[in-house]
Amino acid sequence: MKTNDYVKYMTQTIVKYADQPKEERKRLRSERKNKRASFWYRWFGILPYILYTEVKKRRKV
Repeated sequence: MKTNDYVKYMTQTIVKYADQPKEERKRLRSERKNKRASFWYRWFGILPYILYTEVKKRRKV
C-alpha cells in the first residue's frame, strides 16, 4: 500500500468515526467488548476454561 493510499484510508476512517453520534460509538464499543471471549479462554485455552466453569458452578450449588 502506497503512502497516499494509507493516508486516504486513515482519513476516511477517522471522518467516518467522527461523524457517528456519541451514543452510536458507545453502543458499538460495548458490543465488541461483549463479543470477545473471556479472559480464561483467551489466555489459557478451552480445557482450563471448562475446568474453571465447572468449579465455579459447583461452588454455587
